[in-house]
Amino acid sequence: MTPMHTYAVDLVWDQARKGTLTAPGLTHPIEVATPPEFDGGMPGIWSPEHLYVAAISSCLMTTFLAIAAYSHLPFVSFTCPAEGTLAKGEGKLRMTHVRLRPRVVVPPGTDLAKAHRILEKAEAACLITQSVSAEVTLEAEVVEAPQGPA
Repeated sequence: MTPMHTYAVDLVWDQARKGTLTAPGLTHPIEVATPPEFDGGMPGIWSPEHLYVAAISSCLMTTFLAIAAYSHLPFVSFTCPAEGTLAKGEGKLRMTHVRLRPRVVVPPGTDLAKAHRILEKAEAACLITQSVSAEVTLEAEVVEAPQGPA
């Protein structure tokens, strides 16, 4: 298989259980550490587990944005709380489930069923979701924005 794109990141260990991620062409480094639930973990810093869930959630968003634009779906806002479950199976820890709860607010009169279909297409087309072994579930909500003052 011929690669379409490659994405490079650099990780430098800083201290204890913390390092810094950077990437060529990106201006904002990300501190990453062992989560506080583990020995030596550090609170208040992104963990690989957070980044895993964030990759899935942000892929859903960017895929939704592309499909919504192509489908001429107007929307007011998109949010996506997400939660990943880390569990032990077959003697090792792994991410077993990620729950995505996207909420799309559309202008009054927008076809809500169309917006739901686009969210479902986005989840099915998300390249990160297709690349992970964890089960990913979508609990989508589409609502109309309130009418403005007349």
